[in-house]
Amino acid sequence: MSTILISGGAGMVGTALTDLLLQNNHSVIILSRKKRISTLPNCKYALWDTDKGTIEDGIIATVDYIVHLAGENVAEKRWTKQRKEAILNSRVNSGHCIAKALKETPNKVKAVIAASAIGWYGPDQVNGRPFTEEALHHHDYLGDTCYQWEQSVAPIREMGIRLLQLRIGIVLSEKGGALKEFMKPLQFGAAVTMGSGKQIVSWIHVDDLCSMILFGMEQNGLSGVFNAVSPNPVSNQSLVEELVKASKKSFIIKIKLPAFLLKIILGEMSIEVLKSTTVSADKILSAGFKFNFLSISMAIKELVDKKNSVNTQ
Repeated sequence: MSTILISGGAGMVGTALTDLLLQNNHSVIILSRKKRISTLPNCKYALWDTDKGTIEDGIIATVDYIVHLAGENVAEKRWTKQRKEAILNSRVNSGHCIAKALKETPNKVKAVIAASAIGWYGPDQVNGRPFTEEALHHHDYLGDTCYQWEQSVAPIREMGIRLLQLRIGIVLSEKGGALKEFMKPLQFGAAVTMGSGKQIVSWIHVDDLCSMILFGMEQNGLSGVFNAVSPNPVSNQSLVEELVKASKKSFIIKIKLPAFLLKIILGEMSIEVLKSTTVSADKILSAGFKFNFLSISMAIKELVDKKNSVNTQ
């Protein structure tokens, strides 16, 4: 049994990861800005302050692995100047905080698994080839944010600690995130595609992402950057069509929201909604990872069924 420290443990992915780790008989410590008490066995909270760069005394010395997921939700609010600064600072400051704690505290940490995002990549290239991990970061807001995000934990590698960075795609979960937003119009009998609907969405089921993080811990030779996306990305339109099938609604109106309207509604964030980004999963597959949800139809059916079963209980 190992002890795993998680930043961002209260979020959608962090909650699912905690469940998986506890099921596998690991012990979990979740970093929190406020004092909290866990009701789960083998799980507790520890305080940290990313502005001051501090983590509760004695915690770092007790953990075997660190999973760094902390960061403000990119899609939660309109991208004002202040919001963009909060998104960037929440990632960079927390990364610096973890690196500082590891440098200053004697520890037994075997590996750090740190989140990044496919926002590293820009829009699809003219040659049509999927983005691989060797691609340079795109010089726009999300690309530059991802670059600084990854750089904030880069010193960990120089300490001789194994560092694994996952560039995560659109995470699908029945508990929120992108899937919740895609499903909202269906409640009113509408299937809404964004722009042309042809833009490619590089996605991953939340269970596969959590399994990949656990896989990263267990594989001692695994380090560097890996894309955390399904091997089978889909168009926005195909994703919506699968949601319609899974919803089993008898009457659906199909609507396309034009790009100009999305720009008015979402502002700068509309660039990401309309952007087509095809990302390769070949590297993680070559490392031996096996996905449980290879197709979007399989993933959405499982998530919608799970959501419906919870709602009927």
